[in-house]
Amino acid sequence: MQLWESITIALRALTINKLRTILTMLGIIIGVAAVIALVSIGNGVRQSMNEQFTSLGTNLLTISSGGRGGRGGGPGGPPGSQEEDTSQDDLLEKAAEPLTMKDVEALTDAAQTAHLVGIAPTYSVNNLSGGVVYEQEEADDVSVTGVTPDYAIVRNMTPEVGLFISQEDVDRRTRVAVLGYEVAETLFGTNLSSAIGKSVRVNNAQYEVIGVLPESGEGGFGNPDNTLLVPISTAQTRLGNSGTFRGSLQVSNIYVEVDSQDNMDYAEAEVTAVLRERHRLGTEYKNDFNIQNQAQLLEFGDTLATTLTAFLGSIAGVSLLVGGIGVMNIMLVSVTERTREIGIRKAVGAKRRDILTQFLIEAMVLSLFGGFLGIAVGYSIAVVLPMLVTQLSSTVVTANSILLATGFSAAIGLFFGVYPATRAARLRPIEALRYE
Repeated sequence: MQLWESITIALRALTINKLRTILTMLGIIIGVAAVIALVSIGNGVRQSMNEQFTSLGTNLLTISSGGRGGRGGGPGGPPGSQEEDTSQDDLLEKAAEPLTMKDVEALTDAAQTAHLVGIAPTYSVNNLSGGVVYEQEEADDVSVTGVTPDYAIVRNMTPEVGLFISQEDVDRRTRVAVLGYEVAETLFGTNLSSAIGKSVRVNNAQYEVIGVLPESGEGGFGNPDNTLLVPISTAQTRLGNSGTFRGSLQVSNIYVEVDSQDNMDYAEAEVTAVLRERHRLGTEYKNDFNIQNQAQLLEFGDTLATTLTAFLGSIAGVSLLVGGIGVMNIMLVSVTERTREIGIRKAVGAKRRDILTQFLIEAMVLSLFGGFLGIAVGYSIAVVLPMLVTQLSSTVVTANSILLATGFSAAIGLFFGVYPATRAARLRPIEALRYE
C-alpha cells in the first residue's frame, strides 16, 4: 500500500508540470528508441551476413588455384596442427598448378577423404561476346558458370521451377541452361514457368532453359541471381577453352561439403593432404592452392557484426546518458520547488527513508514511462527503416535489446535520482518550513 501510494503521489507531482515532464521524458524516449533501432540494425547486419554465408552452402570449403591458403601440409605435425601451419613459412614456392578434373576425382575417393560428402567443381566462362539474349530482350553482365549435378546440393541451388543439370547433360555436353532469377525475369518477365523449354542465345549458340533458380538477393559474394549455369563439360569445351593439364580439363574452383561443422578443420587437412600429393609438392614446397573455410568466415562475420552492434549500442547509450542527466536536473528542480512540502511531511512524522523512497520512485516512474514510449518508437523505426533504406535488407528487434533498453532506462532513473532524493531526505524540517 505504501509503494502504491508513493507511485500515486509521484504521478500527481509529475502531472502538475506536464510540459516539463514531457520534455524531460523526451531524452529518455530518444535514448531508448536509439538503442533499440541501432541494435536492431546491427542484428539485421549479422542475420544478413549469416544468410549470405549460408547461401554458399552448409559446411563448405572453397578450393581455388594459386597462392597459399588452407592448412600447411608440410612436415612438423599431424594434419591441421599448429606446427603444420607455421612450417609453411619455411617452405619453398613453386609455380602453381591449376585445379583439374583429376583433382576432383581424387577428392571423391572416400578412402582418402572420409569427411567429405559432396564435391562440386565449377568452370567460369570469361570470354563471352555480348550478353544472354532471348528474342529482343538481353541480360547484360551475366556470370556464366559450368557446374555438375552436385552443385545444386553443395551450394543450395535447387531450382524454383524446372530441373537442374543432370549427369547425362554433363556426359553429352548438351546445350542446356539454368537461369538465375534476375536473368529469367529480365528475359521472360515475372512468369518464370514460361522460361522452361525456351532457348536463349549465348555466344551465338542456342541453349535450352531447363530451370530457374529462386531469388536469393545480391550480397558480398557477387549476385547469384544474375547467373547462368550450364554443364561443366559444355562450359569447358563449347563456351570456353579450359585447356588441359596432364591430360585433364582444368576447373576454376572446387566446392566441398563436409559432413559436420565439427569436422571442418579436419576435412580441410584431408583436402590439403590429397591436393599436395596430387600436385607433387612433397615436403619442401608451399601449397599452390587456397582453401577457404566457411566456418572461419561465419566466425569472422559474427565477430564483425557483434562489434558493429556494440558500437551502435554504445552510441545510443550516450543519448540515454544525456536523458539521465535531464532526469537528475528536473528532480533537483522538483526538490527545490517542494522544499516546504518536504518540511511539512517530516513535521508530521515522515522519516528520511520515506522522503528518499518518494523521490526515487518519481525518478523511476519518469524514466520507465519514457522507456516504454521509447520502446514503441524504437520498434516502429526498426520496422520502417528497411522500407526507406534500400541498402538495409532487414532489421531484427530482439527481446534482449528491449530488456536492455528497459533495464538501462530504469537504471538511469535510479542512478540519477539518488542524488536529488538524498538531498531531499537530508532537509531539516525547521529549515524546510521556513523556505519561501
